[in-house]
Amino acid sequence: MTALPAGLTTGTYAIDASHSTASFSVRHAGIAKVRGSIAITSGTITVGDDLESSAVTAELDAASVNTGDEARDGHLKSADFWHAEEKPVWTFASKSIVVDGDDYVINGALTINGVTQDVALPTEFAGVATDPFGNPRAGFESQIEISRKDYGLTWNAALETGGVLVGDKVKITLDVSAIKQG
Repeated sequence: MTALPAGLTTGTYAIDASHSTASFSVRHAGIAKVRGSIAITSGTITVGDDLESSAVTAELDAASVNTGDEARDGHLKSADFWHAEEKPVWTFASKSIVVDGDDYVINGALTINGVTQDVALPTEFAGVATDPFGNPRAGFESQIEISRKDYGLTWNAALETGGVLVGDKVKITLDVSAIKQG
């Protein structure tokens, strides 16, 4: 049995969508990064007596993409990329949580564009606090790099100078605030 992080107590925590973010960056034309975000719409962190009996689930809304450019957002929502009308929900469901030094790794299944892949999310426990309304909160941060191709996201365009318009590697950063229920 692996002990819980200091200050984190057993129970169910609901991910607070208004105080949690999922952001991403990907190389564009091989020289710059495009950054954007996707809304985390719901999720639950179930904290058991130890890490082995704890679990995480989350849902994200593919149609909520925001890169600061309406035309690009529309293209990302299209069949060229995310098929947001047909496959609007992305999900994550943990399979195990393990200690990694001072941090944690949440192993689970990430589904994007209807394709599910196993991923390992290196996660930092940011601590616990009570907000001004008396709600106990827990915070977590994670960053992972995935391959677009692993999720069937293969649209691209060749550049005259060589290379392609959209890089394969996508960095995803998660900042999660969760409110203890009950």
